[in-house]
Amino acid sequence: MIKYESQKVALPYMVLSLCLFVLQVIMGIWLAINYAFALPQSLVDLFSFATARAIHTNLLVAWMLLGFMGGSYFILPEETKGELYSTKIAYLQLVVFAGTAVVAVVGFLFGWTQGSPLLEIPPALDVLIVVAALLFVFNVGMTVFKAKEKTLVQYMLLGGVTFLAVMYLFGHPFYKSINTDFYYWWWVIHLWVEGAWELITAAIMAFILIKVTGVDRKVVEKWLYVETGIFLFTGIVGTGHHYYWIGAPDYWLWWGGIFSALEPLPVLLMVVDTWLHVKERTKPMVNPLLWTYIVGMALYHFLGAGVWGFIHTLPPINYYTHGSQITVSHGHLAFFGAYALLNMIIFYYAMPQFKNVRKYEAKLGYWGFWTMCVSMLFLGLTFGIAGVLQVYLERFLDIGYMTAHFTMMFWFKVAIFFGVCFLAGVLMTVTHLFTLKPAKAAEGEQVLEGY
Repeated sequence: MIKYESQKVALPYMVLSLCLFVLQVIMGIWLAINYAFALPQSLVDLFSFATARAIHTNLLVAWMLLGFMGGSYFILPEETKGELYSTKIAYLQLVVFAGTAVVAVVGFLFGWTQGSPLLEIPPALDVLIVVAALLFVFNVGMTVFKAKEKTLVQYMLLGGVTFLAVMYLFGHPFYKSINTDFYYWWWVIHLWVEGAWELITAAIMAFILIKVTGVDRKVVEKWLYVETGIFLFTGIVGTGHHYYWIGAPDYWLWWGGIFSALEPLPVLLMVVDTWLHVKERTKPMVNPLLWTYIVGMALYHFLGAGVWGFIHTLPPINYYTHGSQITVSHGHLAFFGAYALLNMIIFYYAMPQFKNVRKYEAKLGYWGFWTMCVSMLFLGLTFGIAGVLQVYLERFLDIGYMTAHFTMMFWFKVAIFFGVCFLAGVLMTVTHLFTLKPAKAAEGEQVLEGY
């Protein structure tokens, strides 16, 4: 079922991405244990919270980027109707990126870190990440430019991966002023997740919606124009909701808080509009699980990044909640809804084709989907409750951190429970993807083309 030979290069990206996803979740459960219990000092000295947190967050970035990269390499040949520019570059990029990630994690264990949250990778390794990013942008760009047929999806994807690489550069310089340093730090963190990654999300979603439903390309692509427009007017301006604590002008707070909440809207609108045209589709819905993921991703994206983000980043609220467990709640819901489910959509689109399975048994996949989604919802709510307690006790009543934390420990025990449930859902999903089996055809049923 693989239409182009070069699509096979995407498989190791996806396999490694899923493995890192499992490791990231395990490390997240360990962090919850650190919050919920007073661990022996000898264990803390051996494996500190800061080290575990650096591994957890960097695994998040690594597995998601690997998913984006593998997904891009899989869909580009179909979209351009030709092979990738170079599979050798793609494999070299994987070796450089994965090798750097492994060295970085080992380095964290020995205290080799830059210290900046989410950007802990030391400068020497940053250079290798830049090399991998440049290889990726070059390969994607040359594939698009040599394509005989140009589409908006191609250009949107190229724009997203280029913007991703450029923004990473702003995290490299070191500034003596912590205000200046964090100003540019947000250029990386915010303009990645609410800028470049949003463009990549829109492009991949548009491609898969076209393939899954057979709806006219114009129906889906019109929302790509909306996504680009909203990104330009809200993505950059939305960075301002992070400027509360670094002395930027006050007007950034309201502009940033309101505009950043609008960014997931076009993704939701894209799915809603396509859903209205499903009745006119020319392809049967052979594997409904994929469509379940698409709808789930759009709704979770809008809830976690949009609604919860909007409430949390309003200036009068952000004054008290900034950097609290409420931020953690928003982060988990937003990342899972916007990007974890996006990667799952990519994998469920590609894996059946790698295994030459048209219609697959989906029972375990559904169990994995609902277990992950429900567990993450309750996990986000649990962090939110702990955050409300934290804000009230620490920032309203001015109670000390450790005293306030004792009242939160019960909720972190609850978080461990839902974290383990989420891990079970992840393991079910990964197992299902790795062991896809053809569905048993009912008597008289014909094998239909489609996804």
